[in-house]
Amino acid sequence: MARSRKTQDKDVISKLADKGEEALQKLADLPGGKSLVKAMGDIRTRLDDTTTKLRKLDPLERRVTSIERRLKALEGSGAASTKAKPRTAKKTTTRKSTTRAKGSTSGSS
Repeated sequence: MARSRKTQDKDVISKLADKGEEALQKLADLPGGKSLVKAMGDIRTRLDDTTTKLRKLDPLERRVTSIERRLKALEGSGAASTKAKPRTAKKTTTRKSTTRAKGSTSGSS
């Protein structure tokens, strides 16, 4: 029974593949269809390239996560001794400005 199930699955898949090929052939026969099929192929290639690049990022993400955990542990152990004191805002004092009257000169009478 398992053998007949696999055979049926292969038949269904091959039928779908045949129908897909037929659909692509009909699509290519339409005006502008060839350029559409070519664009779909280009998109597939770009998607494959992007997938490959993303797979390369996965180990890097794991390394960054590991480094972040180590950094957090180091910051946590040294936090009690090197904790910065909170700073208070400095109060600013305003100075009174002195103004001289226009036209007055000092020292002349």
